[in-house]
Amino acid sequence: MSAALVVAVTASLIVLSAFFVAVEFSLMAVRRHRLEQAAAGSRAARSALRSGSELTIVLAGAQLGITVCTLGLGAITKPAVHHALTPVMQRTGLPESTSNVVAFILALFVVTFLHLVIGEMAPKSWAIAHPELVATVFAIPMRAYLYVTRPMLTALNSSANRIVRALGVEPVNELSTTRDPAALAALVEHSARAGALEGPYAASLSHALMLRETTLGDLPSLDAPITSVPLGSSVADVQAATMRSGHLRVLVLDGDRVSGVVHVRDTLALTDIAEVPATAVVRPALELDVATPLPNAITAMRESGAQIVVVRRGYHLAGVVTIDDILPQLLPAP
Repeated sequence: MSAALVVAVTASLIVLSAFFVAVEFSLMAVRRHRLEQAAAGSRAARSALRSGSELTIVLAGAQLGITVCTLGLGAITKPAVHHALTPVMQRTGLPESTSNVVAFILALFVVTFLHLVIGEMAPKSWAIAHPELVATVFAIPMRAYLYVTRPMLTALNSSANRIVRALGVEPVNELSTTRDPAALAALVEHSARAGALEGPYAASLSHALMLRETTLGDLPSLDAPITSVPLGSSVADVQAATMRSGHLRVLVLDGDRVSGVVHVRDTLALTDIAEVPATAVVRPALELDVATPLPNAITAMRESGAQIVVVRRGYHLAGVVTIDDILPQLLPAP
C-alpha cells in the first residue's frame, strides 16, 4: 500500500472515530428541551431527538464505529508506520532486532497518540462544550449509519440487555435529564460548602426542596380560629364576621359540612344586606385532606383558582389555610 493511501486511510479512520465520539458524548450531555425548541424548524434537531429517545442503540452504534476504527488503525496504520521507521532505526546503528522493537514501540505510540488525542479527546471536549450544536450537526449522518447497521446493533444491544437484566438492573433507552429532590439537596449542600452558593440562598433552596415532605397539617396557621357563619346567615352576618376577625373570606357551615366560602368583596355592592342570604354570593370551597403534601395543595389551588383551602382530618373540619399561610413556607424570612 502506497504512503499516500495509508495517510488517506488513516485520516479517514481518525475522522470517523472523532465523529462517533462526538455523537456519543453530545447525546449524553445534551439538554433535551433545547432540542425540542429547535425541532419545529430543523430536521436535524428532530433527528437528534429521535437518537436521544433510543440512546442504547445509538451508543452501541458509536461504540461499534469506534472499535472498527481502532482495529483499522491497528491493522493498516501501525504496520505501515512500523515498516517506515525500521530502516530509520537501523541507520542509527542499532542492531536489526533492536531497530525492529524500537520501531514497533514508536509506531504504537504514534498511532495511539493520533487516535487518542485527535480521534477521541478533542471531539469529546468539543461535544461536551457544545452538545446541542454537535448533536444537531451530526444527527442526520448518524441516522443514516443507524439505518444500515440497525439489525446488527439491535442484536448486540439485546445481548447486552440480557446480561444487564441477569445482574438485576433494568436497561433504559433514554437518558434521564432530571434530578430527584435528594440529589438536588446534596448538590445545594455541596455548593454551599464549596463557597459557590451564598448561605442565605442555599438555605432558601434547601427549604424549598424540603417542601415535598411538608403537608397541610404541618402549617402552624391550621390551629388558628375559623371565621365562619352558619348556613342560613345573611350577608350582614358575613360582613360582621369579617369586621370581628379581619378575614376577607368567611366559611358558610352546615354543621361540620362546608357549604362554601364567601369573599366579603362580593358583598360590598349589595343592598339590604340583612335580607340577602349568604348563599347568594357563596363560592365552592376547595377541600383537601390534612395529609396533602404542600406542593400538591399549591397545584390544586392554582388549577381551581382558590385562595383558601378547607382542610379536613377524615370527616372532621381541621381548619383553613390561605395562600398567605403558604407563602412564608415558599419564601421564608432571611
